[in-house]
Amino acid sequence: MVTISHLSTKGLVKNFGGIKAIKDVDFDLPKGQIRALIGPNGAGKSTFVGMISGRIAPSQGKIFFADQNITNLPTHKRICLGIAYTFQITSVFSRLTVHENVALAVRRNRQFNRTEVEEQVCNILTKVGLLNRSSSEVRELSYGHQRLLEIAMGLGQEPSLFILDEPTQGLAESEILAFSSILKSMSGNTTVLLIEHNMDIVMATAEYITVMNFGQILAEGTPSEIRSNEAVQLAYLGKT
Repeated sequence: MVTISHLSTKGLVKNFGGIKAIKDVDFDLPKGQIRALIGPNGAGKSTFVGMISGRIAPSQGKIFFADQNITNLPTHKRICLGIAYTFQITSVFSRLTVHENVALAVRRNRQFNRTEVEEQVCNILTKVGLLNRSSSEVRELSYGHQRLLEIAMGLGQEPSLFILDEPTQGLAESEILAFSSILKSMSGNTTVLLIEHNMDIVMATAEYITVMNFGQILAEGTPSEIRSNEAVQLAYLGKT
């Protein structure tokens, strides 16, 4: 069976002054896979994802998405191609309602009539457990609910690549379980890149894991392979 790469980087480098934050990274993410990107603080994960999303310009190397070179493409054009990215800090419209926020994301993706928008919004809010908060202004929500709303807005764009940056941060245990179910439901349909420190979520939901350390890829493999990898244990999982 041929594996189709949905996102890839070739020789990706990022320098900040004299500091090489990302060092010649070659990365391949197959279409439809749920991939976790993990590593200790300062490993280069945020810089790497920033280059993929278009927020940070690479110093060297190339980025390909759906067989297109997007290295120099601005963020908004990457969004139009089907890349959705939730930030570590919530980026929602605080004075609009939950429903209005998701409706904006749905309309941005495609031209829907009013009935279709309503159906899409209700389906998405049900999936993330926020339907009963539909008429609430975002500023009235807890931080955890704002994180779920951000995920809902990402789903509203119907992305082919969904980058989730620490999505469980601030979520209650019940919300984390709900998020896990949402993530598993995407498998095979949406390519997911999950940046996450909650190893229980990573091991339970990721099909494949990439571990970064000191701006390089330290290891890649299935959850069981990563769990038993001595270099990963030493660098990240806290075992010797």
